[in-house]
Amino acid sequence: MATVPELNTYAHDHVFLGAAHDENARRTRWVVVLTAVMMVGEIIAGYVTGSMALLADGFHMATHAGALSVAAGAYSYAKRHAHDRTFSFGTGKVGDLAGFASAMVLGLIALGIGVESVLRLFQPIKVEFGEATIIAAVGLAVNIASAFLLSGGHGHHHGHGHDHHGHRHGAHQGDNNLRSAYIHVLADALTSVLAIAALLTGRYLGWVWMDPVMGIVGAIVIARWSWSLMRDTAAVLLDRTDAHVADEVRELVEARGDARIADLHVWRVGPEAHAAIVGVVADLGVSGAAIRDRLKPVHELAHLTVEVVSP
Repeated sequence: MATVPELNTYAHDHVFLGAAHDENARRTRWVVVLTAVMMVGEIIAGYVTGSMALLADGFHMATHAGALSVAAGAYSYAKRHAHDRTFSFGTGKVGDLAGFASAMVLGLIALGIGVESVLRLFQPIKVEFGEATIIAAVGLAVNIASAFLLSGGHGHHHGHGHDHHGHRHGAHQGDNNLRSAYIHVLADALTSVLAIAALLTGRYLGWVWMDPVMGIVGAIVIARWSWSLMRDTAAVLLDRTDAHVADEVRELVEARGDARIADLHVWRVGPEAHAAIVGVVADLGVSGAAIRDRLKPVHELAHLTVEVVSP
């Protein structure tokens, strides 16, 4: 008589937070503080000096401070609810939700800066170039410091792995929450650089029109970054199939010729983790355990469900 396996054989958690989750949260909190302090200084200086580029940078930084706060909050929420069973696949995608929201904020920022800059192009105002340049330079320094803080956890692909549910997986995907914070900081740095260029040419060459023109250029670049981030985070939120992982799964299962995949779903459940449901039609003697063994080299798989039927 067949025995029923113990429950502990299959019981597992669904914690799919990134390996550097806590470190990235700490980095983001520090950037929020730096951004908020500089935001206040630039907005005040922009009104006093009359610089559109500087004022735009200040309000731009204000919205970034809010978006960065959302990113920091997302890390906290994901960690606090990591073991909450009401989230079927854990809270690993909370960061992607925050990243998508940040991308929308970036898009609105780009639109606002673009519209205001066009208006100022036709209705220029007096600008205190010297004072505004100093404040913009300080803002750029803060942006560089913030980018340095975030760069340690952004855009790296780690080759290490660790055991999870019997499967070894590595970090082949980035943290979109951290990426959104990083892009916000880069956008701040860009507007600071453009503001400095506009202020210097206005002061020494008399090109007052450069101030709003640089605002338009910045708006276009930020809009492109916004679209890229929105596209990538939306793909995760909508469970878009990761073609690279799916192709690897199919190749490993079907390589021996005794099994064929009839149904395959692969989606991302965290910054460094994917889930998969694999339906296989196989010859007699090919078990679910055998299919699992074949898929052990797929390091990205943190949650695997296998169904095997015989023709």
